[in-house]
Amino acid sequence: MTAKKTTTKKKDKEPAAAKAGKSAAKPTSTKAAKKKPTKRYDANNKTTKTKAGVESYLETLGEDRRADCEQLTAMMRSLTKDEGAMWGPTIAGFGHTHLVYETGREMDWFQVGFSSRKQALTIYLMGDFESRAALLELLGTHKTGKGCLYIKRLSDVHLPTLKKLIQESCKAMKSAHKG
Repeated sequence: MTAKKTTTKKKDKEPAAAKAGKSAAKPTSTKAAKKKPTKRYDANNKTTKTKAGVESYLETLGEDRRADCEQLTAMMRSLTKDEGAMWGPTIAGFGHTHLVYETGREMDWFQVGFSSRKQALTIYLMGDFESRAALLELLGTHKTGKGCLYIKRLSDVHLPTLKKLIQESCKAMKSAHKG
């Protein structure tokens, strides 16, 4: 019974345009009008390579953090054979790769990097590789994100394992992106 009442009310109501003697125009979808075709586009990343040197960044850090970051810098330089560069104001990146996503988006990025954040040292490990899980088990105290490794200080981790993680990450990135 309620369904008939609802149907009857809808049938009884005329559009305002019809009442006024005008033809009712069909509304157009704003979503359909705004939709653009999918195509390759240039990435406008917030984080881009700058001309600042890694040393100038290290000088801004406190004494304890600076010592850890200097050690990371030396390790990453030796593994990537790259002096490193700043990516934005707080990320030291080493090595180079050119990423191309399935969507067609392209961008230049580093192979491995780090940043001294308030809570932890963030190490950017790019690439997925077979031995990653096993190496992380041997590493020591840490947390992980999608592509990041978070450690409070280098003394919390096994340095040879960290070096192997960085090395394997660089290999995986090189083979996946050939950049």
